[in-house]
Amino acid sequence: MTAGIKDTTHAVDAASLLVLLPARPRLLALGEPTHGEDVLLDVRNELFRQLVEQGGYRTIAIESDCVTGLVVDDYVTSGTGTLDEVMQRGFSHGWGAFTGNRELVRWMRAYNDGRPAAERLRFAGFDGPLEITHAASPRRSLTALHGYLAARVDADLLPCTGETLDRLLGADDRWTNPAAMMDPCQSAGQTPEATQLRLLADDMVALLDAHTPHLIAASSEDDRERALLYARTATGLLRYHSAMADTSPSRMARLLSVRDSMMAANLLAIAERGPTLVHAHNSHLQRDRSTMRMGDRPLEWWSAGALVSARLGEGYAFLATALGTIRHHGVDTPPPDTIEGLLYALPEDRYLVDARRLAAALGGVRPTPRVSPWFGYIPLDPDHLTRIDGVVFVKDTPPRQAPSTFGDA
Repeated sequence: MTAGIKDTTHAVDAASLLVLLPARPRLLALGEPTHGEDVLLDVRNELFRQLVEQGGYRTIAIESDCVTGLVVDDYVTSGTGTLDEVMQRGFSHGWGAFTGNRELVRWMRAYNDGRPAAERLRFAGFDGPLEITHAASPRRSLTALHGYLAARVDADLLPCTGETLDRLLGADDRWTNPAAMMDPCQSAGQTPEATQLRLLADDMVALLDAHTPHLIAASSEDDRERALLYARTATGLLRYHSAMADTSPSRMARLLSVRDSMMAANLLAIAERGPTLVHAHNSHLQRDRSTMRMGDRPLEWWSAGALVSARLGEGYAFLATALGTIRHHGVDTPPPDTIEGLLYALPEDRYLVDARRLAAALGGVRPTPRVSPWFGYIPLDPDHLTRIDGVVFVKDTPPRQAPSTFGDA
């Protein structure tokens, strides 16, 4: 069987990947089974460089706040700010401290320097402004959307004034209270003010849509693109906060679903720019229904990848990354009857695997699902193989380097 499996493997490079896929997708999604491993960011960065040089890719989108990501995009496209500032302000989830992310931003800025706008690389976050412990206030997105409209349409068309928005929003710490994540009674998401804000946001989005011809003529492409981003984010955040105040048993599944729906909406908008490499956790990018357990309760929802794939068809491709070992987290050599174990037995350090050919090479034998001793790593589900376009396999994961220090550029 090992020989047959070896025949399904290729080098992890853009040339092999572009031959593997039946068509060049608008969104090429590269998943990872855990966060925070330097080798995975190195693989992503090198693949993106090659896709830029050989495949015409011009955008990378990562699992980070879509609004703060604008800070990174401004830097890589026009040099606004400094690298230190961008790494501190342009990423959510602490991603700015990772050396691989800093190297990506540095390389993109250097690549863009001196190039015409049409050839410059773009950066995007596609997650909502959501952290593990809380969600952001909708203030930034709502006020930015209102400001965009107020500058371009008659005042009597607006559903409210900026002062009304400010009064209804109140203090931002009402929205960001971390206690609300576990206690819905602490959430501001279903207060009368929040309900009114949802109606006003809906009215502003309808106004944005109804005046599309005028707004296109009265705006730069970047300004209109950002207005649409603020519209998606404002309505998504208000929906997420409402779900945080939900006291029903479906509360957590609803929160997970709203988050991935926000991700999907952002990815579909980013796809309009042209070929894009997307990087996030496998669970956000897979075509299969996502699942997890919280205590004794199983949760299920459709991932961003499943939603986008349903809309784009062959315009979406998904590569799942699988790992052999993460010894510094207690994930040792995989059992030989798992997918990871079968690939680990091959001689090289990393492979690009044709997932559907691998499934055929197994001859109907279903590998045993791997069980991780560490909660932060999710092994590849063998039942997903036929709905994955490729597997990037990395044999061993060395310990993470020290966080990047600011001030070197």
